[in-house]
Amino acid sequence: MKSSFGRQAGLAATLLILSGCLYFIHYKIFHDWHHIGIYLLGDIAFLPIEVLLVTMVLHRILVAREKQQLMKKMNMVIGAFFSEVGTRLLKYFCAMDPAFSDNAGNFLIGNDWTKKDFARARRTALRLELNTCISRTGIRELNALLLGKRQFLLMLLENPNLLEHDSFTDLLWAVFHLSEELAGRKDAALGEKDQDHLCIDVKRAYRRLVREWLLYMEHLKEDYPYLFSFALRTNPFNSQARVEVT
Repeated sequence: MKSSFGRQAGLAATLLILSGCLYFIHYKIFHDWHHIGIYLLGDIAFLPIEVLLVTMVLHRILVAREKQQLMKKMNMVIGAFFSEVGTRLLKYFCAMDPAFSDNAGNFLIGNDWTKKDFARARRTALRLELNTCISRTGIRELNALLLGKRQFLLMLLENPNLLEHDSFTDLLWAVFHLSEELAGRKDAALGEKDQDHLCIDVKRAYRRLVREWLLYMEHLKEDYPYLFSFALRTNPFNSQARVEVT
C-alpha cells in the first residue's frame, strides 16, 4: 500500500512540475502573465464541473457497464447450475410436492410472459409449501443426486462473481446444507421430528430454487430466445412438456 501511495505521489509531483515548466515556457515565449492568469483561473473554475461529470455521470456509466458484464458472467454460471443439477433437482421437488397440480399453473411460462408475470410468479414462489414426509427411499435418491454434484456445487461456491448475487448464493448454501443433512441419514430411521426438520430444509431449497429458476427464465427470454425455447420444453411444472418440437 505504501509503495502504491508513493508511486501516486511521485506521479502527481511529476505532473505538477511538468505543468509549471509548460507555463514557464509559455511566459518565456509570450511574456504575458495576464493571458496565463486568465486561462489558469478559467481551468480552475471548470474543475468542479469536470469532477461532477467524471464522478456522477461517467463513473455511473462505467459502473453500469461493468455490472452488466458481471451479470452476463453470473448468468453463465447460473445457466451451468441449472443444466447440471438445478433443473433435475426442481423436477424432483415437484414430484415430491403434494400440491403440484395446484401450484403448476402459476409457473407455466409462455412466450407472452411480461416482467409483471415473472414478478407475480416470484411472489408466489415465496409462499410455496412442501408439506410431505420424506421416505427413506426418497432420502437415498435425493442424496445420490446431490452427492454426485457435490464437487460442482463447491466449485460454484468458490466463484468470486457470485459474491455480487446474494440470492443465488443463498440458494447454493440451502442446497449444499440439504446435501449435508441427507448424507448423514443414509440408513437411519427417521423420527417424526427428524422428518419435520428435513421438510424445512427441503422447503427452503425448493422456494429459493423456484425463484432463481424464474429469474433465469426471464433472462433467457430477454437475451437468448433459442435457450428460452429449450427451457420451455423442459419446464418442470409442465407435465405435458416435451423436448421434441411438435
